[in-house]
Amino acid sequence: MSDYAVVNPATGETLATYPTIADDALEGVIAGADAAFRTWRDVPVAERAARIRKVADLHRERRDELAAIIVREMGKPLSAALGEVDFAADITEYYADNADRITADQPIDILGEGSAVIRRSPLGVLLGIMPWNFPYYQVARFAAPNVVVGNTILLKHAPQCPESAAAIEKMYADAGLGDGVYTNVYATNEQAATIIADRRVQGVSVTGSERAGSAVASLAGQHLKKVALELGGSDPFIVLSTDDLDATVAAAVEARMDNNGQSCNAPKRFIVQEDLYQDFLDKFTAAMTESKMGDPFAEDTILGPLSSVAAAQRLQEQVDRAVAQGARLVAGGTRDGAFYEPTVLTDVTPDMDVYREELFGPAGVVYKVADEDEAVKIANDTTFGLGSYVYTTDPEQAERIADKIDAGMVYVNIVLADSPELPFGGVKRSGTSREMGLLAADEFVNKKLIRVAP
Repeated sequence: MSDYAVVNPATGETLATYPTIADDALEGVIAGADAAFRTWRDVPVAERAARIRKVADLHRERRDELAAIIVREMGKPLSAALGEVDFAADITEYYADNADRITADQPIDILGEGSAVIRRSPLGVLLGIMPWNFPYYQVARFAAPNVVVGNTILLKHAPQCPESAAAIEKMYADAGLGDGVYTNVYATNEQAATIIADRRVQGVSVTGSERAGSAVASLAGQHLKKVALELGGSDPFIVLSTDDLDATVAAAVEARMDNNGQSCNAPKRFIVQEDLYQDFLDKFTAAMTESKMGDPFAEDTILGPLSSVAAAQRLQEQVDRAVAQGARLVAGGTRDGAFYEPTVLTDVTPDMDVYREELFGPAGVVYKVADEDEAVKIANDTTFGLGSYVYTTDPEQAERIADKIDAGMVYVNIVLADSPELPFGGVKRSGTSREMGLLAADEFVNKKLIRVAP
């Protein structure tokens, strides 16, 4: 029996199963990726970039097919699925466009005579362990820059995304990258540990939960492997002043409901100045509960099912526990299979579990604060540090708060503004690395110093 299966969360129907790789076949896959690296690293940068550009083109050519796959796999509304495919194409193309920049020598102004440069060279075979919530986007931001710089990829996707995993591998193959440059592996967790331990594998990138990140980082550390971690988040959305409360609320709801509420960098804690609090809460609750929930293939659906019944059950347990501990349930809080109602909580205090948990679904907590300092205190009172959002009409206040917030990203008066050129990542228990932008291409390279005498 395989752990890899397409189970439509909207219906509960198992649509397909995929066998995990045999141990002897896994050895051949690792050897193939290592052999491919010996030749791929010497392919001219322009040619590597051209093939990656073809991968981007294939995302666009197969857009409808790719989107339909992830609607079936994890319940993403169709419009959002199409948007994800487009974004994955844009990210992939960005690294093709910037191949020369990310591989160019970096001269150093030296104190003595002669010259010195930093030359970036690939490390070798890398393992990517990817999550289910953004099946194409997450892979694109890991694989594209690393293939361009000359590394080769083994990709272990989430067990519920085997069809999209196969579709990605086919695009890399059809783009002419050659055997072993990008290989999808239906591996168990134990087999992933074997890959990490293998001397031919030089690094591992994980996007997922704190638990998964901790386990992989521990194993990678034992084997002295570079590890990049992109983990969870409980991003604050701070509202201190606004000229248009309706627009601010609309942005808050749009960002919270993105991907059925299952986005690591979505705002989950809404921290509102007391003179705006009641109006914000009323409008936010109304907008959340008006979001149309239903068939993810329907064009007007805003909220589809969560990725699985188990995911919806976890969210329900968190909300039920919060209410039992004294939080006020303003709206929602009920589950139907994998569907979970838009939910709003208030009166959450630091002694409650939900104060420091990540709510991975269409649920948000609204806090009332007296001033800027209290807002920053609550925003930072978490083990997470991924993204953050600040709404204010005072530019100086925005600058102060952006400087004080413990997060890898701060967005001021804007949401859903991720872009290929902008680095993505966090601090604290949200991760240790950056993806997207030029910084992503520096995670798995040898920054080699070459010092030449006059």
